[in-house]
Amino acid sequence: MRILAALPLLFGAGCVNISAPDKPIQINLNINVTQEVVYRLDNEAKSLIKQNPGIF
Repeated sequence: MRILAALPLLFGAGCVNISAPDKPIQINLNINVTQEVVYRLDNEAKSLIKQNPGIF
């Protein structure tokens, strides 16, 4: 008897409609990687390298 009383609740609960989108999904990944290397050389190190060019 309880099952018959619950049937109208199940059918009247609502409707869910699922559809695919009209346009395709686009993901744009514009990635720009810039690397800057800055180095400073001590004057003593510069003179050492000039005196011994084969060290490096």
